[in-house]
Amino acid sequence: MGISTALNNALSGLSATSRTAEVISTNLANAMTEGYATREVTLSTRDTTGGVRVQGIARHKDQALAADLMLATSEKAAAKTRAEFLQGIERAIGLPGEAQSLSDRLAAFEASFVTAATKPEDENRLNAVLGRATEVAEAMKSASDAIQTARGRADSEIGQLVGQVNVALDQLVKINRTIVSASTSGQSAANLLDQRDQILAQLSEAVPVRSVPRDNGAIAVFTTGGAILLDGAAAKLEFTTSNVVEPHMTGDNGLLSGLTINGVAVPPRGDGSPIEGGRLATLFDARDGLAVEAQRNLDAVARDLMERFEAPGPDPTLTPADAGVFTDEGGAFDPADEVGLAGRLSINALTDPDQGGELWRLRDGLNAGTPGPAGDSRLLRAMGEALSAPQSMASGDLGGAARGLSDHIGALVSQIGQERLTQDQSLTFANAWHVELSDMQARNAVDSDDQMQRLLQVEQAYAANARLIETINTMMDRLLRI
Repeated sequence: MGISTALNNALSGLSATSRTAEVISTNLANAMTEGYATREVTLSTRDTTGGVRVQGIARHKDQALAADLMLATSEKAAAKTRAEFLQGIERAIGLPGEAQSLSDRLAAFEASFVTAATKPEDENRLNAVLGRATEVAEAMKSASDAIQTARGRADSEIGQLVGQVNVALDQLVKINRTIVSASTSGQSAANLLDQRDQILAQLSEAVPVRSVPRDNGAIAVFTTGGAILLDGAAAKLEFTTSNVVEPHMTGDNGLLSGLTINGVAVPPRGDGSPIEGGRLATLFDARDGLAVEAQRNLDAVARDLMERFEAPGPDPTLTPADAGVFTDEGGAFDPADEVGLAGRLSINALTDPDQGGELWRLRDGLNAGTPGPAGDSRLLRAMGEALSAPQSMASGDLGGAARGLSDHIGALVSQIGQERLTQDQSLTFANAWHVELSDMQARNAVDSDDQMQRLLQVEQAYAANARLIETINTMMDRLLRI
């Protein structure tokens, strides 16, 4: 080996070890950076001049593990969204024993009839019946309003999430182009790949996705349901946020916006949806599934409450067309207009002095022409008994068992609580799965001990090459002095 060859070998070795030291230092500096993949310098021999050449920077990442982690992220986001939504509905209706809950207000209403029946001539006790009835109606309305507010919030969040998905897809298109350019020019794209993985992780919270490699380092992105989000060009998701969300409005009947991908309407939720499994589909399910079901059952309870006081109920002065103690904004119950009934529930103005009514009508009948005997408690007792009388619900999904109204409300609370508990369990599993995969990815990330050992080896190689250059320099000096 000649002196020039030896010098070339040493100089190329210095260059390679310097680049390797730089990459190792970057690895150590990003040991705690989430999503960072370990880099390694790849070397090759020079065929003509001798020595080594830096071939490129290899990026080590377990792609199968990364794909599973993206799916776990989608499942975690979906479970969390569903659990939080059900918790909100449960709080809106309230649990038995909680102050201001629907169950407790109904219990106070039933107790007020017992108290009033012991002294029916006492207007204070009749006024207490009216007050407790008003509180029941207000609790119904409050729960209904809370459900619709939650639906409106979900609708708004869908619009925001669709916008974020579109931005992420546009960013992936730009990064793809830059990666292809870097790949064709022989430059390292490791940092761009890290950035792309971070965007994919964010995208997977909204929609479960899989990436497929394309030429020169580019990728295509598909949902697990088969929708093409990115393959050269980015797909365009479209959704129109509604300013108002009412009980009768859903995506199924076209009164609320659905979802389109590249102008084609797609099912936004359910087994046939191409986006099922992430937060986006869960928000659609919350808006048009979970909340609609809760509203339907709440309306069924409101219907049961109204019908217990209407004809042929305890008040003999009422006809089938008359409203009872509770009204649908002043009218009797209409089976064709049940949707949203809980939010329209009100007290019959005939019993309310503030609306020109008379308290004695609670004792003597809503349509009574004149006050009856002040000591007659029969109607008060009958109305109290009507609340607890076994009666099957004519609508809703709470079962066909004949129960008192308090038991129907208990069934409603129990159903929502069971759904919430199921989702809490799903969230616990999703969290555990996500944590385990995240830990596995972290263990496959930068190994600081290994990197430090490599750095020592690089230091030794650098010193060896430096000594060789020093030796060659000494030899050349001596030769020149001869």
